[in-house]
Amino acid sequence: MREDGKIDYVELPGGDLGAIKAFYGQAFGWSFTDYGPEYAAFDEGLDGGFDASPADAVQKPLVILYAHDLEAMEAKVRAAGGAITKPIFSFPGGRRFHFADPAGNELAVWTEVGAG
Repeated sequence: MREDGKIDYVELPGGDLGAIKAFYGQAFGWSFTDYGPEYAAFDEGLDGGFDASPADAVQKPLVILYAHDLEAMEAKVRAAGGAITKPIFSFPGGRRFHFADPAGNELAVWTEVGAG
């Protein structure tokens, strides 16, 4: 069961998705669900995915939290001093926003389609 404010997903830079999927598949037996040519998701204890989008080529791992009410959580993040780095946007299966904490770490918060 998903809970507000809990780590729910980790997104990693993907680079060459064919190579990254082959590596994790061979080394650890992981399997993947492809979401287009630039994204492959995994469910291996903690859900996550590899993002090979050229726009995000220099990204760091991204920790993604969950929220039942995305707008309310965004307001809480702002009130606590977080800086919104990417306003709420939609993606296949949900919506999310990114923020920077006081130390400059970028995290994201997401919700499922139809939640909130």
